[in-house]
Amino acid sequence: RLFAMTMIAVFVLHLVRIGRRVFQGKDLSMLWGQSSMVPQPRDLLEMIGHIRWFVGAGPRTAFDHFTYWEKFDYWAVFWGMGIICGSGMMLWMPEFFAHLLPGWAFNVATIFHGEEALLAALFLFTVHFFNNHFRPDKFPLDVVMFTGSMRLEEFKHEHTVEYNRLVASG
Repeated sequence: RLFAMTMIAVFVLHLVRIGRRVFQGKDLSMLWGQSSMVPQPRDLLEMIGHIRWFVGAGPRTAFDHFTYWEKFDYWAVFWGMGIICGSGMMLWMPEFFAHLLPGWAFNVATIFHGEEALLAALFLFTVHFFNNHFRPDKFPLDVVMFTGSMRLEEFKHEHTVEYNRLVASG
């Protein structure tokens, strides 16, 4: 339960940080635009281009600030936290929620909680580990999570569109 409360606190702080940035800072760039984590039409085109590159049917795709798989990673965790938190709270405090919900909702919450935890673990140990640790150019891990920066050559290679835009803007 200590870890559950820690995860809930981290999730709530993340939501507060987003809310402050959007509502107090009037920064809508995170909702739509070049550096947004919200999936956009260009992400679908980049994914199709990337798949074509994987099979040798096209050139390497140039990515902007966030790639489609980074957005997928983010949204998988974001919605997963909502499911885990909601179902976990129901299972943690059944007497309180029994006044609000029918009995079958607890069965559904039990299934959702377990399945989402399994899905998160499977995703983490497959897709996430490959993208961030096991790719040949990242092995044994991507240090950007610790340093907050990357080498210029790596930036040019991985985020070509953003690099070109920054160069053009001076």
